[in-house]
Amino acid sequence: MTHSLPSDAGKWPRATFVNGVGAAVDRAKEIAGDKNVCIASTTVARQALELGLVDEVWVSLAPVIFGEGIRYFGALAGGHQLLEDPTVIQGKRAVHLRYPVRR
Repeated sequence: MTHSLPSDAGKWPRATFVNGVGAAVDRAKEIAGDKNVCIASTTVARQALELGLVDEVWVSLAPVIFGEGIRYFGALAGGHQLLEDPTVIQGKRAVHLRYPVRR
C-alpha cells in the first residue's frame, strides 16, 4: 500500500501497488482467493478496523514483558471497538486468542 506510486515501480514486477487501505484489502482478497488475508502493520490494521474490513483480531500472549513498544491499534477514530468472546488456543509458551469483531 502506498500513497504514491514509486517512480521505479517497474523494478518489482511481482509487486502490486495500491492506494489506500480499502484498495489494499480488496486486492489482497483477490490474490488470496479462498485463503485468509492477514494484516500485520499496526497502522494498516487500525485503519482497516475503522473501515469495517476486519472480521477477526488475533492476539498472541507470550511470557515476555518488553516495557515499551508501539500500541498496536492506538486510538480508533470511532472510539472503542467491541469484540466477541475469543477462541483460545493454548500454544507452547504462548496463548493465542482469536476475537471475532462485533458488528
